[in-house]
Amino acid sequence: MWDFVQTNSNFVWPIVCFLTVIFLVPVFIKIAPVMGLVDAPDSRKHHVGTIPLIGGLCIFSAFTICMFMAGYDWLTYWPLYSAVALLLLTGAADDTVHLHPFLKFGMQFIAAGLLVICQGTQILSLGNLFGMGEIWMDFMVLPFSLISLVLLINAINLMDGLDGLASGICFVMCGWMYYAASVYGSPLSLAILLLMAALVGFKIYNMRSPLRARAAAFLGDAGSMTLGLMVGWFAIKLAPNGGPVALEPIAVAWVLAVPVWDECAQFYRRVCEGKHPFWPDRGHLHHNFLRAGFNDGQAVLIILVLVFITGGIGVIGVKVGVPLPVLTILWIVGILSHMALAKNLDTYPAIIKKLTCCKRVSL
Repeated sequence: MWDFVQTNSNFVWPIVCFLTVIFLVPVFIKIAPVMGLVDAPDSRKHHVGTIPLIGGLCIFSAFTICMFMAGYDWLTYWPLYSAVALLLLTGAADDTVHLHPFLKFGMQFIAAGLLVICQGTQILSLGNLFGMGEIWMDFMVLPFSLISLVLLINAINLMDGLDGLASGICFVMCGWMYYAASVYGSPLSLAILLLMAALVGFKIYNMRSPLRARAAAFLGDAGSMTLGLMVGWFAIKLAPNGGPVALEPIAVAWVLAVPVWDECAQFYRRVCEGKHPFWPDRGHLHHNFLRAGFNDGQAVLIILVLVFITGGIGVIGVKVGVPLPVLTILWIVGILSHMALAKNLDTYPAIIKKLTCCKRVSL
């Protein structure tokens, strides 16, 4: 039996991971109030009633167990397992008692450091972005890798504002990375598939659908931060590190474009308004779709389509031979345009309305 499981690991372990999440979520929902892991509505959160914040704990309990059982041993991957555990504990503590932002940042940097320093998960090169040769990071490798991971952790965390949005974005991004890993024959392909399976299991309880009017569980900071860490780990590992390339760095940038663009746009807007860059508000991309007249489900679906399109521009664009400088320039235009539009909370929804001709599709 075990021989069959190991021989068919790409098929068996994702199913086991999916079913484990399906089993864990109802169990954790029952104990969440006792642990204080519940989210109540307030001026920024408009959901109905208190919702358990246990998605991350369920996803990564199943994911890490299945990843270990599938052959990703402790000796090789202990920095990853340790970083995941650290962010889960930090996020769960923040979901319960609201940690000071500096403490959260400190824990995020420690988690990123475990990967960057202890495992060598480093961004050595940005590729041939402008057609003038490879851009090597040299002495900036460590700080750039650390900061990039921490920024992505927060980018996913900041996108966790609608039912199914953050988990859906990570699923789509992982889908593009799984495609690249499979074509390249990377040993990470199974790990990516495991995370995607865990996300599908969670989304059954989290994403609105005709069978579920509202979410039964939220990711929580534990889930969104750890998802950002995992997506960043996959992205760096698939990019060039002195060996064959599964994903060009500019392709990675396109896969991660939507959350990265929105994070930069929010920081820019808040600084222009004289606020702290991490000051929470309702100015994110998904809020602009809501102000434009879309409901939660429609906004989530449109953003997921955008993530799919941007990922395809990068991955398929490189594959079919679009010049890297063209992809680079388009990416820069994209982020600058989003930053300019996001600065005005009245202009962006108006443009969205105009582009959609004020039509709304019932979901």
